[in-house]
Amino acid sequence: MNVMQASWIEEKRSAWLYRIVSDVESGTPRQILFLELAQAAEHQAGLWAAEMAKAGLSPPVAYRPDARTRLVGWLLPRLGVAALKGMLAAMKVRGMSLYNAQLSSRSPGAPTSHGMPTSVDRIDRHQTAGSGNLRAAVFGVNDGLISNASLILGVAGAGAAPAAILLSGTAGLLAGAFSMAAGEYVSVRSQREFYEYQIALEREELDQYPQEEAAELALIYQAKGVGAAEARRLADALLRDPDRALDALAREELGLNPDELGSPWGAAISSFLAFSLGAFIPLLPYLLFSGTTAFGGTVLSTGISLFGVGAAISLFTGKHALVGGLRMLGIGAAAGGATWLIGRVLGVTLS
Repeated sequence: MNVMQASWIEEKRSAWLYRIVSDVESGTPRQILFLELAQAAEHQAGLWAAEMAKAGLSPPVAYRPDARTRLVGWLLPRLGVAALKGMLAAMKVRGMSLYNAQLSSRSPGAPTSHGMPTSVDRIDRHQTAGSGNLRAAVFGVNDGLISNASLILGVAGAGAAPAAILLSGTAGLLAGAFSMAAGEYVSVRSQREFYEYQIALEREELDQYPQEEAAELALIYQAKGVGAAEARRLADALLRDPDRALDALAREELGLNPDELGSPWGAAISSFLAFSLGAFIPLLPYLLFSGTTAFGGTVLSTGISLFGVGAAISLFTGKHALVGGLRMLGIGAAAGGATWLIGRVLGVTLS
Protein backbone atom coordinates (compact mmCIF):
# COMPACT_ATOMS: atom_id res chain seq x y z
CA MET A 1 0.00 0.00 0.00
CA ASN A 2 1.43 3.39 -0.99
CA VAL A 3 1.35 6.59 1.04
CA MET A 4 -1.63 8.07 -0.83
CA GLN A 5 -3.77 4.98 -0.29
CA ALA A 6 -2.83 4.85 3.40
CA SER A 7 -3.73 8.54 3.80
CA TRP A 8 -7.08 7.97 2.04
CA ILE A 9 -7.87 5.12 4.42
CA GLU A 10 -6.91 7.23 7.45
CA GLU A 11 -9.22 10.06 6.39
CA LYS A 12 -12.12 7.70 5.66
CA ARG A 13 -11.59 5.97 8.99
CA SER A 14 -11.62 9.34 10.76
CA ALA A 15 -14.84 10.32 9.00
CA TRP A 16 -16.46 6.98 9.95
CA LEU A 17 -15.53 7.45 13.61
CA TYR A 18 -16.49 11.14 13.64
CA ARG A 19 -20.04 10.18 12.70
CA ILE A 20 -20.25 7.69 15.57
CA VAL A 21 -18.82 10.25 18.01
CA SER A 22 -21.38 12.74 16.72
CA ASP A 23 -24.17 10.27 17.43
CA VAL A 24 -22.81 9.69 20.94
CA GLU A 25 -22.75 13.47 21.48
CA SER A 26 -26.33 13.86 20.22
CA GLY A 27 -28.00 16.91 21.76
CA THR A 28 -24.76 18.70 22.66
CA PRO A 29 -22.88 21.45 20.80
CA ARG A 30 -20.15 18.90 20.09
CA GLN A 31 -22.51 16.91 17.85
CA ILE A 32 -22.33 19.54 15.11
CA LEU A 33 -18.57 19.89 15.54
CA PHE A 34 -17.95 16.20 14.85
CA LEU A 35 -20.38 16.11 11.95
CA GLU A 36 -18.46 18.96 10.33
CA LEU A 37 -15.17 17.25 11.12
CA ALA A 38 -16.54 14.15 9.37
CA GLN A 39 -17.32 16.26 6.31
CA ALA A 40 -13.82 17.78 6.44
CA ALA A 41 -12.25 14.31 6.62
CA GLU A 42 -14.35 13.17 3.65
CA HIS A 43 -13.15 16.22 1.73
CA GLN A 44 -9.52 15.42 2.55
CA ALA A 45 -10.07 11.81 1.48
CA GLY A 46 -11.34 13.20 -1.81
CA LEU A 47 -8.13 15.18 -2.20
CA TRP A 48 -6.08 12.00 -1.74
CA ALA A 49 -8.29 10.17 -4.23
CA ALA A 50 -7.61 12.95 -6.74
CA GLU A 51 -3.86 12.63 -6.12
CA MET A 52 -4.06 8.88 -6.75
CA ALA A 53 -5.91 9.49 -10.00
CA LYS A 54 -3.22 11.95 -11.10
CA ALA A 55 -0.58 9.32 -10.36
CA GLY A 56 -2.43 6.77 -12.49
CA LEU A 57 -3.64 4.75 -9.53
CA SER A 58 -7.18 3.52 -9.04
CA PRO A 59 -8.75 5.03 -5.92
CA PRO A 60 -10.51 2.50 -3.64
CA VAL A 61 -14.16 1.99 -4.57
CA ALA A 62 -15.46 2.03 -0.99
CA TYR A 63 -14.14 2.18 2.57
CA ARG A 64 -14.54 -0.83 4.82
CA PRO A 65 -13.48 -0.30 8.47
CA ASP A 66 -11.01 -2.81 9.83
CA ALA A 67 -11.58 -4.87 12.99
CA ARG A 68 -9.96 -2.35 15.35
CA THR A 69 -12.03 0.51 13.96
CA ARG A 70 -15.24 -1.51 14.26
CA LEU A 71 -14.34 -2.43 17.85
CA VAL A 72 -13.80 1.21 18.81
CA GLY A 73 -17.02 2.14 17.04
CA TRP A 74 -18.84 -0.52 19.07
CA LEU A 75 -17.31 0.68 22.36
CA LEU A 76 -18.04 4.37 21.87
CA PRO A 77 -21.79 4.31 22.64
CA ARG A 78 -21.14 2.01 25.60
CA LEU A 79 -18.15 3.65 27.30
CA GLY A 80 -18.37 7.23 26.04
CA VAL A 81 -15.89 9.38 24.16
CA ALA A 82 -13.84 10.54 27.16
CA ALA A 83 -13.00 6.96 28.19
CA LEU A 84 -11.66 6.21 24.70
CA LYS A 85 -9.90 9.53 24.15
CA GLY A 86 -6.44 7.97 23.86
CA MET A 87 -7.58 5.35 21.35
CA LEU A 88 -9.39 7.93 19.25
CA ALA A 89 -6.39 10.25 19.18
CA ALA A 90 -4.22 7.35 18.02
CA MET A 91 -6.71 6.73 15.20
CA LYS A 92 -6.52 10.31 13.99
CA VAL A 93 -9.79 11.50 15.50
CA ARG A 94 -9.36 15.18 16.33
CA GLY A 95 -11.00 17.40 18.92
CA MET A 96 -10.00 15.23 21.88
CA SER A 97 -8.83 18.33 23.79
CA LEU A 98 -12.54 18.96 24.39
CA TYR A 99 -12.47 15.99 26.78
CA ASN A 100 -9.55 17.09 28.94
CA ALA A 101 -10.10 16.98 32.69
CA GLN A 102 -10.54 20.73 32.88
CA LEU A 103 -13.76 20.38 30.85
CA SER A 104 -15.21 17.36 32.60
CA SER A 105 -17.19 19.33 35.16
CA ARG A 106 -18.44 21.92 32.71
CA SER A 107 -21.43 21.94 30.47
CA PRO A 108 -20.86 20.93 26.84
CA GLY A 109 -19.38 23.74 24.82
CA ALA A 110 -18.38 25.79 27.86
CA PRO A 111 -15.08 27.65 27.64
CA THR A 112 -12.01 26.30 29.36
CA SER A 113 -10.92 27.46 32.79
CA HIS A 114 -8.17 29.63 31.37
CA GLY A 115 -10.39 31.14 28.68
CA MET A 116 -10.13 30.99 24.94
CA PRO A 117 -7.56 33.14 23.15
CA THR A 118 -8.77 36.38 21.63
CA SER A 119 -5.61 36.93 19.61
CA VAL A 120 -2.73 34.91 18.26
CA ASP A 121 -0.44 36.42 20.89
CA ARG A 122 -2.49 34.74 23.62
CA ILE A 123 -1.89 31.27 22.16
CA ASP A 124 1.26 30.62 24.16
CA ARG A 125 3.23 27.62 25.31
CA HIS A 126 2.39 26.94 28.94
CA GLN A 127 4.97 25.09 31.01
CA THR A 128 3.59 22.81 33.73
CA ALA A 129 6.05 19.94 33.68
CA GLY A 130 7.74 21.03 36.92
CA SER A 131 4.83 20.17 39.20
CA GLY A 132 4.37 16.83 37.44
CA ASN A 133 8.03 15.91 37.94
CA LEU A 134 7.86 16.87 41.61
CA ARG A 135 4.75 14.76 42.10
CA ALA A 136 6.43 11.77 40.39
CA ALA A 137 9.49 12.18 42.63
CA VAL A 138 7.41 12.21 45.81
CA PHE A 139 5.55 9.06 44.78
CA GLY A 140 8.82 7.41 43.73
CA VAL A 141 10.28 8.02 47.19
CA ASN A 142 7.09 6.63 48.73
CA ASP A 143 7.28 3.45 46.63
CA GLY A 144 10.87 2.81 47.62
CA LEU A 145 10.19 3.57 51.26
CA ILE A 146 7.23 1.22 51.70
CA SER A 147 8.53 -1.65 49.55
CA ASN A 148 12.01 -1.84 51.05
CA ALA A 149 10.85 -1.22 54.62
CA SER A 150 8.36 -4.06 54.23
CA LEU A 151 11.08 -6.32 52.83
CA ILE A 152 13.48 -5.52 55.65
CA LEU A 153 10.83 -5.97 58.34
CA GLY A 154 9.73 -9.26 56.80
CA VAL A 155 13.27 -10.64 56.78
CA ALA A 156 13.86 -9.33 60.30
CA GLY A 157 10.62 -10.96 61.45
CA ALA A 158 11.92 -14.30 60.17
CA GLY A 159 14.85 -13.96 62.58
CA ALA A 160 17.56 -13.41 59.97
CA ALA A 161 20.98 -12.17 61.01
CA PRO A 162 21.75 -8.43 60.55
CA ALA A 163 24.10 -9.24 57.67
CA ALA A 164 21.30 -11.11 55.86
CA ILE A 165 18.89 -8.26 56.51
CA LEU A 166 21.41 -5.77 55.15
CA LEU A 167 21.98 -7.91 52.05
CA SER A 168 18.24 -8.32 51.49
CA GLY A 169 17.62 -4.58 51.88
CA THR A 170 20.42 -3.72 49.46
CA ALA A 171 19.15 -6.23 46.91
CA GLY A 172 15.62 -4.85 47.33
CA LEU A 173 16.86 -1.30 46.77
CA LEU A 174 18.76 -2.16 43.60
CA ALA A 175 16.15 -4.53 42.15
CA GLY A 176 13.32 -2.11 42.81
CA ALA A 177 15.20 0.93 41.52
CA PHE A 178 16.26 -0.77 38.27
CA SER A 179 12.76 -2.20 37.78
CA MET A 180 11.15 1.21 38.29
CA ALA A 181 13.65 2.87 35.97
CA ALA A 182 13.17 0.29 33.22
CA GLY A 183 9.39 0.50 33.48
CA GLU A 184 9.42 4.29 33.42
CA TYR A 185 11.76 4.36 30.43
CA VAL A 186 9.56 2.00 28.39
CA SER A 187 6.41 3.87 29.38
CA VAL A 188 7.69 7.35 28.53
CA ARG A 189 9.47 6.13 25.38
CA SER A 190 6.27 4.55 24.08
CA GLN A 191 4.23 7.61 24.96
CA ARG A 192 6.74 9.95 23.35
CA GLU A 193 6.84 7.89 20.13
CA PHE A 194 3.06 7.99 19.96
CA TYR A 195 3.02 11.77 20.49
CA GLU A 196 5.79 12.35 17.95
CA TYR A 197 3.92 10.23 15.38
CA GLN A 198 0.72 12.21 15.93
CA ILE A 199 2.52 15.57 15.65
CA ALA A 200 4.35 14.39 12.52
CA LEU A 201 0.99 13.55 10.94
CA GLU A 202 -0.25 17.04 11.78
CA ARG A 203 2.88 18.57 10.22
CA GLU A 204 2.33 16.61 6.99
CA GLU A 205 -1.33 17.57 6.84
CA LEU A 206 -0.49 21.21 7.50
CA ASP A 207 1.86 21.12 4.51
CA GLN A 208 -0.57 19.20 2.28
CA TYR A 209 -3.81 21.10 2.90
CA PRO A 210 -3.42 24.06 5.27
CA GLN A 211 -6.87 25.53 4.60
CA GLU A 212 -8.61 22.31 5.63
CA GLU A 213 -6.54 22.18 8.82
CA ALA A 214 -7.48 25.79 9.55
CA ALA A 215 -11.14 24.89 9.08
CA GLU A 216 -10.85 22.01 11.56
CA LEU A 217 -9.12 24.24 14.10
CA ALA A 218 -11.81 26.90 13.69
CA LEU A 219 -14.49 24.28 14.35
CA ILE A 220 -12.83 23.26 17.60
CA TYR A 221 -12.60 26.90 18.71
CA GLN A 222 -16.29 27.29 17.93
CA ALA A 223 -17.10 24.26 20.06
CA LYS A 224 -15.29 26.00 22.93
CA GLY A 225 -17.49 29.06 22.67
CA VAL A 226 -15.76 31.34 20.16
CA GLY A 227 -17.90 32.94 17.45
CA ALA A 228 -17.59 31.49 13.94
CA ALA A 229 -16.01 34.58 12.39
CA GLU A 230 -13.56 35.10 15.25
CA ALA A 231 -12.64 31.39 15.31
CA ARG A 232 -11.85 31.44 11.59
CA ARG A 233 -9.85 34.66 11.97
CA LEU A 234 -7.74 33.10 14.73
CA ALA A 235 -7.17 29.92 12.72
CA ASP A 236 -6.18 31.83 9.59
CA ALA A 237 -3.82 34.05 11.59
CA LEU A 238 -2.15 30.97 13.07
CA LEU A 239 -1.49 29.52 9.64
CA ARG A 240 0.78 32.45 8.81
CA ASP A 241 3.24 31.07 11.39
CA PRO A 242 3.72 27.33 10.67
CA ASP A 243 5.45 26.59 13.99
CA ARG A 244 2.73 28.24 16.03
CA ALA A 245 0.06 26.65 13.86
CA LEU A 246 1.51 23.18 14.49
CA ASP A 247 1.67 23.91 18.21
CA ALA A 248 -1.98 24.99 18.26
CA LEU A 249 -3.10 21.99 16.20
CA ALA A 250 -1.31 19.60 18.55
CA ARG A 251 -2.93 21.21 21.57
CA GLU A 252 -6.43 21.71 20.23
CA GLU A 253 -6.89 18.76 17.86
CA LEU A 254 -4.81 16.15 19.68
CA GLY A 255 -4.94 17.45 23.24
CA LEU A 256 -1.12 17.26 23.42
CA ASN A 257 1.44 19.73 24.73
CA PRO A 258 4.50 19.58 22.41
CA ASP A 259 6.64 21.09 25.18
CA GLU A 260 5.89 18.22 27.56
CA LEU A 261 6.49 15.05 25.59
CA GLY A 262 8.84 13.79 28.30
CA SER A 263 12.38 12.43 28.24
CA PRO A 264 12.64 8.63 28.61
CA TRP A 265 16.14 8.79 30.07
CA GLY A 266 15.22 11.69 32.33
CA ALA A 267 12.17 9.80 33.60
CA ALA A 268 14.20 6.61 34.13
CA ILE A 269 17.00 8.35 36.02
CA SER A 270 14.57 10.36 38.14
CA SER A 271 12.60 7.23 38.96
CA PHE A 272 15.79 5.34 39.86
CA LEU A 273 17.02 8.10 42.16
CA ALA A 274 13.66 8.71 43.83
CA PHE A 275 13.06 5.02 44.53
CA SER A 276 16.64 4.57 45.76
CA LEU A 277 16.30 7.50 48.15
CA GLY A 278 13.13 6.09 49.64
CA ALA A 279 14.51 2.54 49.84
CA PHE A 280 17.74 3.72 51.48
CA ILE A 281 15.98 5.24 54.51
CA PRO A 282 14.90 1.93 56.16
CA LEU A 283 18.21 0.36 55.18
CA LEU A 284 20.40 3.04 56.78
CA PRO A 285 19.99 1.90 60.43
CA TYR A 286 21.37 -1.54 59.52
CA LEU A 287 24.45 0.16 58.07
CA LEU A 288 25.02 2.06 61.32
CA PHE A 289 23.76 -0.28 64.06
CA SER A 290 22.84 -3.91 64.67
CA GLY A 291 20.28 -5.98 66.53
CA THR A 292 17.26 -4.37 68.16
CA THR A 293 18.81 -0.90 67.76
CA ALA A 294 18.90 -1.28 63.98
CA PHE A 295 15.38 -2.71 63.93
CA GLY A 296 14.06 0.13 66.06
CA GLY A 297 15.91 2.65 63.91
CA THR A 298 14.29 1.23 60.77
CA VAL A 299 10.81 1.43 62.30
CA LEU A 300 11.37 4.97 63.58
CA SER A 301 13.02 6.39 60.43
CA THR A 302 10.44 4.74 58.18
CA GLY A 303 7.56 6.05 60.28
CA ILE A 304 8.88 9.63 60.28
CA SER A 305 9.56 9.47 56.53
CA LEU A 306 6.13 8.03 55.75
CA PHE A 307 4.47 10.84 57.67
CA GLY A 308 6.60 13.38 55.78
CA VAL A 309 5.77 11.84 52.40
CA GLY A 310 2.08 11.79 53.24
CA ALA A 311 2.23 15.46 54.21
CA ALA A 312 4.04 16.25 50.95
CA ILE A 313 1.43 14.36 48.91
CA SER A 314 -1.25 16.55 50.50
CA LEU A 315 0.24 19.46 48.53
CA PHE A 316 -1.10 17.78 45.37
CA THR A 317 -4.39 16.55 46.79
CA GLY A 318 -5.42 19.69 48.69
CA LYS A 319 -5.98 17.67 51.89
CA HIS A 320 -4.69 18.73 55.31
CA ALA A 321 -1.03 17.81 55.82
CA LEU A 322 -1.72 16.10 59.17
CA VAL A 323 -4.42 13.92 57.64
CA GLY A 324 -2.21 13.02 54.67
CA GLY A 325 0.73 12.21 56.93
CA LEU A 326 -1.27 10.02 59.30
CA ARG A 327 -2.96 8.21 56.42
CA MET A 328 0.36 7.36 54.78
CA LEU A 329 1.79 6.34 58.15
CA GLY A 330 -1.16 3.99 58.64
CA ILE A 331 -0.73 2.46 55.19
CA GLY A 332 2.98 1.90 55.75
CA ALA A 333 2.40 0.49 59.22
CA ALA A 334 -0.14 -1.99 57.85
CA ALA A 335 2.23 -3.11 55.07
CA GLY A 336 5.24 -3.36 57.37
CA GLY A 337 3.30 -5.09 60.14
CA ALA A 338 1.86 -7.64 57.75
CA THR A 339 5.23 -8.55 56.23
CA TRP A 340 6.81 -8.75 59.71
CA LEU A 341 4.09 -11.15 60.87
CA ILE A 342 4.43 -13.25 57.71
CA GLY A 343 8.21 -13.36 58.18
CA ARG A 344 7.72 -14.30 61.82
CA VAL A 345 5.38 -17.18 60.96
CA LEU A 346 7.65 -18.44 58.17
CA GLY A 347 10.69 -18.15 60.37
CA VAL A 348 9.11 -20.25 63.12
CA THR A 349 7.78 -22.77 60.59
CA LEU A 350 11.07 -23.25 58.81
CA SER A 351 13.26 -23.30 61.90
